[in-house]
Amino acid sequence: MANNTYDAIVVGSGISGGWAAKELTEQGLKVLMLERGKNIEHVKDYHNAQKEAWDYPHRDMPTQLMKEQYPVLKRDYPLNESTLGMWASDQHNPYVEEKRFDWFRSYHVGGRSLLWGRQSYRLNKADFEANAKEGIAVDWPIRYEDLAPWYDYVERFAGISGNRDGLDVLPDGQYQPAMPLNCVEKDVAARIQKAFGGKRHLIPGRTSNMTQSKPEEGRVSCQYRSKCWHGCPYGGYFSTQSSTLPAAMKTGNLTLRPFSIVKEILYDKDRKRATGVEVIDAETNETYVFNSKIIFVNASALNSAWLLMNSATDVWEGGLGSSSGELGHNVMDHHFRVGAWAEVEGYDDKYHYGRRPTGFYVPRFRNWGDDKRDYLRGFGYQGSASRQGWRREVAELGIGGEFKDAISEPGSWQIGMTAFGEMLPEHSNRIYLNHKVTDKWGLPVLAMDVEIKENEIRMRKDMQQDAVAMFEAAGIKNVQGYEADYAPGMGIHEMGTARMGRDPKTSVLNAHNQVWDAPNVYVTDGAAMTSGSCVNPSLTYMALTARAARHAVEELKRRNI
Repeated sequence: MANNTYDAIVVGSGISGGWAAKELTEQGLKVLMLERGKNIEHVKDYHNAQKEAWDYPHRDMPTQLMKEQYPVLKRDYPLNESTLGMWASDQHNPYVEEKRFDWFRSYHVGGRSLLWGRQSYRLNKADFEANAKEGIAVDWPIRYEDLAPWYDYVERFAGISGNRDGLDVLPDGQYQPAMPLNCVEKDVAARIQKAFGGKRHLIPGRTSNMTQSKPEEGRVSCQYRSKCWHGCPYGGYFSTQSSTLPAAMKTGNLTLRPFSIVKEILYDKDRKRATGVEVIDAETNETYVFNSKIIFVNASALNSAWLLMNSATDVWEGGLGSSSGELGHNVMDHHFRVGAWAEVEGYDDKYHYGRRPTGFYVPRFRNWGDDKRDYLRGFGYQGSASRQGWRREVAELGIGGEFKDAISEPGSWQIGMTAFGEMLPEHSNRIYLNHKVTDKWGLPVLAMDVEIKENEIRMRKDMQQDAVAMFEAAGIKNVQGYEADYAPGMGIHEMGTARMGRDPKTSVLNAHNQVWDAPNVYVTDGAAMTSGSCVNPSLTYMALTARAARHAVEELKRRNI
């Protein structure tokens, strides 16, 4: 604890925090990375990586006690035995729901990079221009061309597999070979393309699961085990542990400190610069101060906003970065849980290889080209086809030898897809500090006042109807559309609470992710997003972070920060 001064501090160790640490250390800076949760070491701490469902006492299902202890997490799929302890405690880390908001958090080294869905897509040119053209929120201060070389950079390092499909709506990247579609998906893809005149495409999902090994990084290609959430001992998918953290550690310039809750960013109002952070030790409750020239805030969109709102309150009542009145506003997610599924006949002599960790993707086609709808923006679909396995029910049998024989054989083919729709940035969708409720460490918690609006509600009708129409056009019988329960947060794609912009009067960050009110503070996670597109956003966080880190080092050399 003798050294408390560094060139840079990175708050958070997830997808963007790991990238910040890698880039800053490789540029020669001495970096302290602070993580509020426990350490998880690559391979050694992946305790469930080799287990199957039957190795768990309750077959990897949530127990009544688990549901009692995790009242928010139980609302959806993350609550199970295999990842228990990988998600933040609802009891120790409460929040207030003015409107229902399902907040699924991971407080440990690596954060949600160990638990994410790994779908990796670029925003397209129109995504960066739509706000300005439609008069929504504020204009992005950058364009696709500004980020394209950084997409190239992070894709090569992270290891993204996917096809180069030549679609303007979904720009191609620097990919390893794609994980191919299976036989049913290939046939359905061809039928959809023919039925819709080549205007709709079903392509392999672009995922951060590698199909080619990277021995120089100690990473082996995906083993098709589909156990990514348990931690991959092969390093087959991108995570902080498998990729960016080893690179940062290799430099000798990184200090990692887990169990470190960053309470506030310390601010010098005379110099208009941040000077460091105040930290609470999560185990001892002792308080420490660490100083630095640069601070990267990568605590995830909502927690990054929390940290800014809890900082420099003697200067701004709403916290550091609040002078525009936009800090904590414009919360976005991707609304989903609506689509279609069906049973597929005629492929009983076919099977699929292994447990592929991705499926197919149908890029956006609504409000694209000459298509115009009664809502703005659009959606894409994620799905897969597969044969039912041993978990299925056999209607005629419930017990005994015949039942065991039946489930030892593959069941019927099914195909399904769910849409992920863009949520517009609305000032009224906000989070704020509630000082009447505190967490385990006595800190104020976030209150959530977020909902989908009429634009998203209208979009959801097409999200279901179009899924049904595509499957029916592909000749699939007994197609069932569905719309399940959705609340903001369930997409686990929180964005927009400290948006980038061109004007300090209407945005929190500038074109290089610097806080207008403190240019040596960078925010490069989901909080920075000016709009959300309809594609998974993590790849964009990586590119924004790498770009901002390079800018920070250059500005430091010029003595501008």
